[in-house]
Amino acid sequence: MGEKSSDMERFAGWVEDLMRERGYDIDSPRGGGRSRLAEDAGVHRAAVTRLLQRQSLPDLETMRALARVLGVGLRDMLIESGRVTAEDLPLPDGPRKDGADAGRGSATPAEAAELLGIPDSHRRQFVEMAEMIIAVSGARPQGVHPRRSASS
Repeated sequence: MGEKSSDMERFAGWVEDLMRERGYDIDSPRGGGRSRLAEDAGVHRAAVTRLLQRQSLPDLETMRALARVLGVGLRDMLIESGRVTAEDLPLPDGPRKDGADAGRGSATPAEAAELLGIPDSHRRQFVEMAEMIIAVSGARPQGVHPRRSASS
């Protein structure tokens, strides 16, 4: 039981830190941060309360909703909760043990849009915005060039 309770303690602390970073007031008695998070995520306030009081971990659907509102991936949420390990949920671009992907570079903005499931209706905007951010930051991956508009 000690391992599960330490997982719960660590996870609840991690969620509390995320809540504070996102502006949810959970430190003052009447701050309303727990209720606001539950409302923003569309989950029961009791689920948030049980988590923050270290009584139970949220179910998958609640974790998914909390991850969305707190701006983290569901993968991170599951790993931080102790329910799975990073090895259980490897990243798609992680190194393969057989070396088959050696030398593979970063995803292009178009590839990222596909991997992230950006709908076709928003894909062009996503790609253009990503290309602009890459250009401004100076972090251009090899082979990625900003698109030129018809007017240039």
